[in-house]
Amino acid sequence: MELQSLKLLHFRNYEHLDIDFNSKINIIYGKNGVGKTNLVEAIYVLAVTRSFRNVNEKVLIQNGATLSKIEGNVVSDGVYPVNYRIYLEKDGKKVKVNKNRITKLSEYITKIPIVLFSPDDLKFLKDTPSTRRKQLNISISQYSLSYLKNLSIYNKLLKQRNAYLKKLIVNANQSFDYLDILTEKLVSFGMKVYEQRLDFISKINGYLADFYKNITGMDGLEIVYKSDYNGKSLNQVLKCYKNVLKKDLAFGKTNLGVHTDDLQFIVKGSDLKDYGSEGQQKNAIIAYKFSELELFKDILGYFPILILDDLFSELDREKIENIFRILKCDVQTFITTTDLEMFDLNSFGDYKSFEVYDGKVVKESNHERK
Repeated sequence: MELQSLKLLHFRNYEHLDIDFNSKINIIYGKNGVGKTNLVEAIYVLAVTRSFRNVNEKVLIQNGATLSKIEGNVVSDGVYPVNYRIYLEKDGKKVKVNKNRITKLSEYITKIPIVLFSPDDLKFLKDTPSTRRKQLNISISQYSLSYLKNLSIYNKLLKQRNAYLKKLIVNANQSFDYLDILTEKLVSFGMKVYEQRLDFISKINGYLADFYKNITGMDGLEIVYKSDYNGKSLNQVLKCYKNVLKKDLAFGKTNLGVHTDDLQFIVKGSDLKDYGSEGQQKNAIIAYKFSELELFKDILGYFPILILDDLFSELDREKIENIFRILKCDVQTFITTTDLEMFDLNSFGDYKSFEVYDGKVVKESNHERK
């Protein structure tokens, strides 16, 4: 997967931008606050139609403008580039592939797989279960349209079941037959979501420990998937719902299901969220991201695009060198940094650098191995 070029119009602090990228390493450098992260954010939005920052999408449109456009030419088969466009407006967004309008975003976001590391990714490990589920959903949805559809149906059924539970609180004479129908459908689609999540985590664990050891020298990292569905058949899950029905009616909401799933990063029996240092947590997330790269390669037949946003600012040189030893040469990578001197640039081979200042690329340089 390769993003050959990017055009921006009124995106964040970029009034206009039109640049071509290296197929391997692209380094975006400059002082803090000049627009480095905004540039890679645009690449991410082009891929998944949403920002990796927790912001209202209206702020992506430059002040004073009514529309923002992101356009990129992407090659996934090694031969023919495909043109992707996203139009952001105050009242929504539109996406196009080769100038053809795509009405369902679910059919778009599997087109450009991307793996991102940003400083906020520590929240994936440290924050609430909903943060981890959100990231899990984004990852699986990038290669599985069926997962996205199953999750969407599950969420709709969950809203319907919760609404009906509230009706039963107000009027206990309402029929429970409809609740039973909703519960059976909810559990059925929940089981599909669970199985796809379980498959994803199982495959991630196949790579995770080795990557963590290569980065840190430590053994034993694994992800534990916690779900109400763990080890149960569909009928057993239905029985669990019956056992907590009184609680559901008391709270007016569904207390069991994949909407309560969680992940734990465990090293030698200890949860890194509670017992790991920030350095261990960051290294675990880096190992997780590299595992995602390999998983996507296995499923799709090619590597996704990789964004490393301010990854190296707090790592020592040994960790940095370990990461670049792991990084595959056929992964197109975008790196943001304030300091080019922290890298051994001679080890990169061919790469391209972009100096950013005040929403503009003020210097663009090709570097080829001699």
